[in-house]
Amino acid sequence: MDLKEKAGIVVERLEAEYPVAECTLSYEDAWQLMVSVRLAAQCTDARVDVVTKDLFEKYPTAEKLAAAEYEDVFEIVKPCGLGASKTRDILASMKMLCGEYGGRVPDDIDTLLRFPGVGRKSANLIVGDIYGKPAIVCDTHCIRISNLLGLTDSTKPDQVEKQLRKIVEPEKGNDLCHRFVLHGRAVCIARRPQCGNCCLNDICDHARESRNA
Repeated sequence: MDLKEKAGIVVERLEAEYPVAECTLSYEDAWQLMVSVRLAAQCTDARVDVVTKDLFEKYPTAEKLAAAEYEDVFEIVKPCGLGASKTRDILASMKMLCGEYGGRVPDDIDTLLRFPGVGRKSANLIVGDIYGKPAIVCDTHCIRISNLLGLTDSTKPDQVEKQLRKIVEPEKGNDLCHRFVLHGRAVCIARRPQCGNCCLNDICDHARESRNA
């Protein structure tokens, strides 16, 4: 089978395995997702959700967060690690959001990339989850699993994104990436994938190589 056909099978089986595909970060508004995904760098989603609960209670709007004092925000977000850079990026991005965009998070990737601390992964997540546009969120689970399956052959996020966009139906990409996260946590675990319990075992390059080793 070609890669596009294989990708279609992967999408179909993961949809059956994980019917609900949602972002694992908790948020209510687009600006909150922008903040949360910045805090999630090198930090677990569970810890981010604990931190943002306090952060969003103290600063319930983008405008209030934009006007916050650096030290106050730093004290709240530092448990996520990289507190100094994350605080700077969050405050700068909220000021930019309120000053240039009237508090409305843009709905296109190129514009989102102008915001401090927003990379392609974050921009794709926002346009996919908030606006329902075609998106490929290349986090570590997406990169690792798509490589193991043989759908992609790069560890560079931008290259994996390009390769997946060529073979995955545009309307399926965002949810597929969420399902990669779920599958990576439940079955295809880093350094110890449970190939015997995997619904993709028969079409996975890594599983085939393991059987033939």
